[in-house]
Amino acid sequence: MRMYDLIYKKRNGGMLNGEEIKFFVSGITSGEIPDYQASALLMAIYFQGMNEKETATLTLEMAKSGDMVDLSAIPGIKVDKHSTGGVGDKTSLIVGPIVAACGVPVAKMSGRGLGHTGGTVDKMESIPGLNTSINEEAFFSIVRDTGLAIIGQTGNIAPADKKLYALRDVTATVDSIPLIASSIMSKKLAAGSDAILLDVKTGSGAFMKTLDDSIELARAMVAIGENNGCRTMALITDMDKPLGNAIGNALEIAEVVDVLHGSGPQDLLAVSLELAANMLVLADKGGLQQCREMAKTAIAGGLAFAKLKAMVAAQGGSVSVLEDPGKFTIAPCKDEFCAAADGIINKINTEACGIASVALGAGRVRKGEDIDHSAGIVLRKKTGDTVKKGDAIATLYAQNYKQISEAKSILQSAVIISDKAPEQGKSIFARVTIDSVERL
Repeated sequence: MRMYDLIYKKRNGGMLNGEEIKFFVSGITSGEIPDYQASALLMAIYFQGMNEKETATLTLEMAKSGDMVDLSAIPGIKVDKHSTGGVGDKTSLIVGPIVAACGVPVAKMSGRGLGHTGGTVDKMESIPGLNTSINEEAFFSIVRDTGLAIIGQTGNIAPADKKLYALRDVTATVDSIPLIASSIMSKKLAAGSDAILLDVKTGSGAFMKTLDDSIELARAMVAIGENNGCRTMALITDMDKPLGNAIGNALEIAEVVDVLHGSGPQDLLAVSLELAANMLVLADKGGLQQCREMAKTAIAGGLAFAKLKAMVAAQGGSVSVLEDPGKFTIAPCKDEFCAAADGIINKINTEACGIASVALGAGRVRKGEDIDHSAGIVLRKKTGDTVKKGDAIATLYAQNYKQISEAKSILQSAVIISDKAPEQGKSIFARVTIDSVERL
């Protein structure tokens, strides 16, 4: 088999069979296929696309290129949840404890933030002592004992994806639905859960800016999961404004605690409850409305917060900061970003808010960079709120005022104030299963 023939076939609109895809993934993983030929095939896929069967096969082969986690030693239906990335999105640390409190084990591998989006592992590591680098035996033990563990991805999960993504990043082939879907789902399939709920973000702070594109990506990923024997569905959720009020690692953990106490921002609470309810449906805990009530009860009865504390303690973290979030270290320099005029906040560009948080030190531009867990933004006003000139829209935290000045300049163009109220937006736009797209 020759790589030339695969490139030629796909360039002309042909369908790659299973053996051809396996040859390609094996060759890119081993280094036998040179980058220039792999890049040529990626560009051919970008223009010609892949059908459902091709995409499912590509995803499974990418998953099998490294370690495949076997969670069968953990009793029950294991349900994972994946977000396509956003600003202020700390839902994994809310829905995981809720679902675990309802008797469904959650054994989750999460990533770090890059660019304007945050990462669950970074948020967790703002808790003193907490360890996200845990071996498989300890990982399984924590899930069996507490019902919940969230750790960083191991170094050998879907190595083919790491190589292909590096090439896509420099060959203008990132925004291809089959390649995006296979990249995300290869890691999810390798992580071994029985069912997966996908939280596909849409809007200014998301990778997919329009609802139609987000639904197309969700349908592709749901089909991959189902075609590989993993029960999968997706929710399309709003990222046209930051989720919740806190953007930045320790600040977001404090907000997680608020939500698990039944308070906190209503948009964050609503999305978290719906994500948790759909995860419970995937675990056969009942119908959607019944599962919504179970999720609410888990918060109201304090069981979800107790699960968060149990997981943090089992992973070596300080529970005292959860019991009193005032103990979190917050960056020493603080200033307000204020309204430039009277009016109504018509829009807050979410991506710009994420970029501003990176300027404050709360995120990273390149992989491997250190971040400041104590830095970030707390929104005091959101889209639709009325403001007077000089009112605080956000409080900024950083190690120095130069960082704050840079963040303010980014936010100046991100916040639009007018005399017209925006349309009341939804938090959840659609629910996607293998059989249907339900617009909400």
